[in-house]
Amino acid sequence: MVVLGAGPAGLLLGNLLLAAGIDCVILERASRSHVENRARAGFLAPNTARILERHGLADGLHRYGHRHGTCEFRTREGRFRLDYGLLGQGEQHYVYPQQNLVTDLLRHYLDLGGRIRFDTEALAVHDADGTRPSVTAREPDGRPTRWTARYVAGCDGRHGAARRSLPPDAVRHHHDHGVTWLGLLAEAPPSLDAVGYALHERGFAGHMARTPEVTRYYLQWRRGTAADAWSEQRVWDELDVRMRAEDHGPLHRGPLLERGLFDLTCEVIEPLRHGSLLLAGDAASLLAPAAAKGANLAVLEAEMLATALTDALTRGDTTGLGTYSDRCLAHIWRAQEFTGWMTRLLHAAPDADANGGHGTGADALAGSFFQAGLRRSRIASLRTSRIHQDWFAENYVGV
Repeated sequence: MVVLGAGPAGLLLGNLLLAAGIDCVILERASRSHVENRARAGFLAPNTARILERHGLADGLHRYGHRHGTCEFRTREGRFRLDYGLLGQGEQHYVYPQQNLVTDLLRHYLDLGGRIRFDTEALAVHDADGTRPSVTAREPDGRPTRWTARYVAGCDGRHGAARRSLPPDAVRHHHDHGVTWLGLLAEAPPSLDAVGYALHERGFAGHMARTPEVTRYYLQWRRGTAADAWSEQRVWDELDVRMRAEDHGPLHRGPLLERGLFDLTCEVIEPLRHGSLLLAGDAASLLAPAAAKGANLAVLEAEMLATALTDALTRGDTTGLGTYSDRCLAHIWRAQEFTGWMTRLLHAAPDADANGGHGTGADALAGSFFQAGLRRSRIASLRTSRIHQDWFAENYVGV
């Protein structure tokens, strides 16, 4: 078995295959240091925690993660909190940085004797329509190599070899929400004990605690503007304005450790199986980060794929592989729907006219006011309707 990519999907899949007695190798184009230190989202859904617990992979999560069940919305009408851990099905997130999860999974995989090749770039998947697919790769010293296996799992993201090797009849759904975020990692303690969503006339701002010393912030950003276009002072001043610090208390400031730009786009590949090539994680779908679903979907898909592959390789039962794509896509589309709803809740539609297109002049202005009215209505309903709050909670923590 060849697994492409050492993110949450690839590493969990590798662990589960090894535990089932199936030999596999993971090819990862980055270095081990990069894999263990690349910062990503830190919200793990309760179902993700249950999957890790089921397979004995939750020690780090339980030792260093903590539960979180509150979010706060700030608007010009004031602020309100949702204790979503007490709503819906009564479940909470775990706050555990994704790089910590990846490090846990990698160490466990290596402890099991798993093989992984860092700094090895997969170039293409060949003969996926047969029973002996292969992967051509470039070794760290530049030498070409070829790996052959019964199946190839593409867990190497939207720009990886698995996506590039899809046949022409693969369907690629793509949607651009028209919003860009400036993501910030600040060496500063959290400024509130909740996830903060601030809706402001100047754009969205978000506050997400990571550790007692580090906080993730987001600013809605003009697309095409460089991430370092503003000084740290200007960034913090803008965060103060959008988070309405004058009304609700100052933010804890500190050095900005990291800046990155995120276009809020989404993609879905259909189907997720192409002969002996199967997709999972960001190679299968990409979600805008507004609802923190990406890593959780990756873990869910990896467990489903591991079960299907184990049945096929140890018992000759390919039923699970035959239904893998449809089962995963049902979860993916539900996550996409909620992520889109969150994105529309948090942001005014950029330059949208009243018909959902892009216009200029009076039409664009009218469309902007129309979208703003819809957003105020959504927030008012979320503030006052228990039915709406229960729906939000169930979808917010679910996958």
